Amino acid sequence: MKTGLLIKELRIKKGLTQEELANLTELSARTIQRIENGEVDPRAYTLQMIAKALEVDFSLFVEEEIGADKELQKIGNGSWSALIHLTGFLPLIFPTLILWRSRKDKTKDLLTHFHAAVTLQLCIWVICLIGLWIYWRIGQPIPLIGGLLVGGLVSLINAGLVMMDKPFINPFIKRDAAAQK
Repeated sequence: MKTGLLIKELRIKKGLTQEELANLTELSARTIQRIENGEVDPRAYTLQMIAKALEVDFSLFVEEEIGADKELQKIGNGSWSALIHLTGFLPLIFPTLILWRSRKDKTKDLLTHFHAAVTLQLCIWVICLIGLWIYWRIGQPIPLIGGLLVGGLVSLINAGLVMMDKPFINPFIKRDAAAQK
């Protein structure tokens, strides 16, 4: 709930009109109306006056603002998850691990994306080892090069899918239908 809607709800519960709240806060009725409609973001001092007039704790409005900031942070979560998938482009687990450890408490569902990137990297390693063995035995580099190209392509596709908020490709990780949406 936005701060303006919260103020409106508290004002109505208190049985006050916008004019009465304006008189209690030394603000204009138009300012109260604009705050309640979400046209303006009130400053801290204004919120303190409104909280005092409504007989509520000022922190109620501050917590509401923090909740809005967390919503904005969720928008950035897709980019961190996509970056985790992009680290799978090269079969090096350490960059993926470092990125995951730095963002694991700040980004929703990052562990799932970390597992997907690491399993892809391990698959690339296995394909590369088989490709190296084939190259050593018969001198054919196609499986080695193909494994690296396919792994890189899947990493890029997964990063794009995550950025578009779609389910990513990984047959080794089971996800329920709710998690895919």
